[in-house]
Amino acid sequence: MSSISRSGWAFVALIFVYSFVPSIVGLTRVVELSGGPAIAPPNPRAMSAPTPIVIHILSSSLFCLLGALQFLPSLRHAHPFFHRLSGRLVALAGALSALSGLWMTFAYAFPSQLQGPALFWARLLLSSAMLALIAWGVVAIRMRNFHAHGAAMIRAYAIGQGASTQAVFGIFWMILWGVELMGPARDIMMLAAWGVNLIAAEVVVTARFRATRRGPRTSRLPSQTNRRRASAS
Repeated sequence: MSSISRSGWAFVALIFVYSFVPSIVGLTRVVELSGGPAIAPPNPRAMSAPTPIVIHILSSSLFCLLGALQFLPSLRHAHPFFHRLSGRLVALAGALSALSGLWMTFAYAFPSQLQGPALFWARLLLSSAMLALIAWGVVAIRMRNFHAHGAAMIRAYAIGQGASTQAVFGIFWMILWGVELMGPARDIMMLAAWGVNLIAAEVVVTARFRATRRGPRTSRLPSQTNRRRASAS
């Protein structure tokens, strides 16, 4: 891993810090459901049907943390075997995260203070979209369509990181107002967090696409310049 640039390490550190709150809270819940001490606030849904939430916590944590490494060009170029192996794990974890998210949305009866109709349908739509994007990403890489693969996985990653942005928004709201958001305001905050992530994903995808298009042009410039010099002489 010594081939990873300083900016790459900084990016990974940022993602790890960004994913810290939901990952730690989730893993604390897993410890509790495994018979450990109760540290997080009680969740009756998790206690009554723990299987989907355990799968969701573990798969989402792996998808967000290990997935960050997939976006490092220096790691992809220097360690392609690791990129392919970890990519399979990331795709599997992301698919399990999306499927367990759908499972929880259907199986759990959320109180209206925690989920209104808009959030319910958004969770169904986004979980389905995340699953479809991961599937298309796998198909695209097998077709050697690297741009489509990267774009699909970036968009899926933005959906999967929704909990991190929601945690950041919720923490800032608590700091500013001293109360936790509930009801329709909470639904709007949750949806806004996914919206911010998806906008950021589109910015990254567009920048990568433009860089890819510029690459061949810049690589031809020196040869064109040499031909012109040769003809002038």
